[in-house]
Amino acid sequence: MPDRPRTLALFAEWTADRYAGRPALRFRRPDDGGWTDVGYDELRGTVRTVGRALLTLGVRPGDRVAVLARTRPEWTYVQLAALAAGAVVVPVYPTAGDEELGWVLSDSGASVAVAEDASQAARIAALRARLPGLRHVVVMEGAAEGYPFLAQIEVTASLSELLDRADHVTPSDLCGIIYTSGTTGLPKGCRLTHGNLAAAHDATAGFITYAPGDSTYLYLPLAHLLAQLVQFGALLRGATLCYHSGRNEDIVAGLAATRPTHLPSVPRLFEKVHGTALALADAGGPDGRARLAAAVRAGVEAAALRERGEAPDGALRAAWEAAEERVFAPVREVFGGRLRWALTGAAPIAPATLDFLRACGVLVHEGYGMTETAGVISLNRPGAYRPGTVGRPVPGCEVRIAPDGEILARGPGIFPGYHRDPAATAAVLDADGWLRTGDLGTLDADGFLTVTGRKKDLVITSNGKNITPALPEAALRQSRWISHAVLAGDRRPYPVALLTLDAAEIAAWAAREGVDLGPGGPERHPAVRRLCQEAVDAVNARSAGPARIRAFAILPGDFGVESGELTPTLKLRRSVILERHAREIDALYERRMDVWG
Repeated sequence: MPDRPRTLALFAEWTADRYAGRPALRFRRPDDGGWTDVGYDELRGTVRTVGRALLTLGVRPGDRVAVLARTRPEWTYVQLAALAAGAVVVPVYPTAGDEELGWVLSDSGASVAVAEDASQAARIAALRARLPGLRHVVVMEGAAEGYPFLAQIEVTASLSELLDRADHVTPSDLCGIIYTSGTTGLPKGCRLTHGNLAAAHDATAGFITYAPGDSTYLYLPLAHLLAQLVQFGALLRGATLCYHSGRNEDIVAGLAATRPTHLPSVPRLFEKVHGTALALADAGGPDGRARLAAAVRAGVEAAALRERGEAPDGALRAAWEAAEERVFAPVREVFGGRLRWALTGAAPIAPATLDFLRACGVLVHEGYGMTETAGVISLNRPGAYRPGTVGRPVPGCEVRIAPDGEILARGPGIFPGYHRDPAATAAVLDADGWLRTGDLGTLDADGFLTVTGRKKDLVITSNGKNITPALPEAALRQSRWISHAVLAGDRRPYPVALLTLDAAEIAAWAAREGVDLGPGGPERHPAVRRLCQEAVDAVNARSAGPARIRAFAILPGDFGVESGELTPTLKLRRSVILERHAREIDALYERRMDVWG
């Protein structure tokens, strides 16, 4: 029998029975910025109170409860309480525009919406005419006229009613409808059952280990399934879940303050740390990069020996010890000094960044999954770790590659289908239970999976050459100067690229070099263009001829979630970007024709 509750409806009861007295949640107090702990018994008490409040509001088994808020303890309280009440949780990204917000609330049929504060509640109120099934809007914090404060609802439902409701939930019941942060069009609602999420936990429990005193630092949005899986996994093992303050600029400070043992992250955080190390190496003189590269080689070799139970000696030990004091230990301190397990996904991460962190003693496990697969398909893990891949399929999940290169997956984590969209469900699920992921990839002889890109993003030039844009885009993003890169070239003679700058890195470089970027913006400065040209040249040197980037444009500003060019999980909305910047792309081809024609 798996060491977990039968369903997530019993989650708070199960964990409190086992871990009472331990800290479950840790977060900053809004008044003075100090840190507060919430024990497992207190977590259960709050979930019971909120659950009874939801019953008092008339929430019935199977009702949809929408949550519109940043990652914070109240998100966890509401989710666990709604599940205990037998409801289905519908997460909504707080950055979602009004069109998406209205679509998710109406398509899901939400009867109750829990908003973070009065401003978010007001956004929902403005859409009420489109939401006939929405009975209540309540808030997580503050007094808001017209919106009851969830924690202060006068509860009439009994505890026994809530516990009875939780006990009657089955693994086949829905626990969530999670709307994919689609890169095109309105998002589709993925229906996930308690059994789907239990399968995801069971598949990874054997190699994501926790011990008393361990903690997970969570800055990813809880509206995303990966963050929810991390939350459940940490709390099921009695660890402490640490929430960051909500501001991106505070993420690193939160790592230092909470000193986590486990960290889930998108690649950008790890790439920024690597980029900082490269900048320091450059500042160390003309041979700074070479010294850092030698240190990383020694660190990776020493790490490989230790993973086999051996120890470095002789010249390797001396080289490692020198690098340990100068480079490796300071990098570990950036992550709080206790990090044992780091997880990344959602976008490719450069092998060079993985090697750098591995050398420093920070082993980053790259994985792959989708909302439709309950968040996990494959994962690098101890004893089965291969940089550049997304690991082997997790236990219980089958993976094969279709003749056209598409990754297919089957197993107990596969969702039952999209909400109210049988045509979309039939398009991705066949009669034998195989899910068409829409991703392209390969399986090597040892069973390691490599994702090469999205099938629908494939660029086919006018010469008939197929180019997977994710690979050169990821390579360009490894440059410390480049924040994002988008490859264009479908039905064109060759690929070109749109680049955005890392404003902080460019500003620091300009100050260090005494470069006046002028009033036109850094994207117009010839020296900045030379930096980007060097990055493009380095990528082209590793690319086959048809995939080499012949021209690029540097865009003013960066892509953002608010502008609609990134999803809430920071994936490129490629179609939006290509349409919005069609003139810049056309100009790149016109200039090339001028040069060669």
